[in-house]
Amino acid sequence: MAGKKDVLTRERLDAVLAGLPDWRYRLGGLVTMYKTPTAAAALELIAAVGRLAEAQNHHPDLEWRYNRVFIRYTSHDAGGEVTERDAAAAAAASEAAGQAGATAQPEAQWNT
Repeated sequence: MAGKKDVLTRERLDAVLAGLPDWRYRLGGLVTMYKTPTAAAALELIAAVGRLAEAQNHHPDLEWRYNRVFIRYTSHDAGGEVTERDAAAAAAASEAAGQAGATAQPEAQWNT
């Protein structure tokens, strides 16, 4: 579990983002959108992220639209801020997305 003491400083957040090209800091969290070749591939990516979330005990906000999957990581137990757990989860999700043949489009807007 994370706590307020685990919240990333802006300097650390910038360093984390430099190593996560698929992700941006928006909406108070690490956010991206992956475009998959098909709707079925999007669902496979969601299932892969779900398995990661269970293994990490760290669950993102997800939104699915046909062949697009929006993902947002924050640490609710750290007041909705970004922690190292979010960075690790985002990196793992990026790897899963690559295996699913997904293309990152982090500039896409989350419409919720």
